[in-house]
Amino acid sequence: MLKKILILNGPNLNMLGRRENDIYGIDTLDDIKLMCEQEAKNNGQTIVFRQTNIEGELVSWIQEALGEFDAIIINPAAYTHSSIAIHDAIKAVELPLIEVHLSNIYKREEFRQKSYISTVALGVICGLGKTGYKLALNALAEHDK
Repeated sequence: MLKKILILNGPNLNMLGRRENDIYGIDTLDDIKLMCEQEAKNNGQTIVFRQTNIEGELVSWIQEALGEFDAIIINPAAYTHSSIAIHDAIKAVELPLIEVHLSNIYKREEFRQKSYISTVALGVICGLGKTGYKLALNALAEHDK
């Protein structure tokens, strides 16, 4: 079981509950964090939950995870479709990583359907709202390194 999980959230996710509720739902990022903390506790995991609007900060957090965490869950938000730097950081640390999206990126605009992250991810969960984070934690609880 992967016990220590870093959960990273990208740009504009701090605005959840205030923006495009028809796409992202009414839950805030704090609501999602509380749900993740409870699910991790149920699974015997510990989490660190972070959000940033800055690409380089995400890259640094991914690099710093090496030796500190067993796995990463990331919702890279808009950086999904543009960040080779995040892709390269994930590839470099070689930690199990699950990519999560609240919305189904494959039912949205064409530019949102390309992910630079999925090719270096253990798995991808999209379109299930906040439940995707819970599913990612459960998948990591069952995953052997």
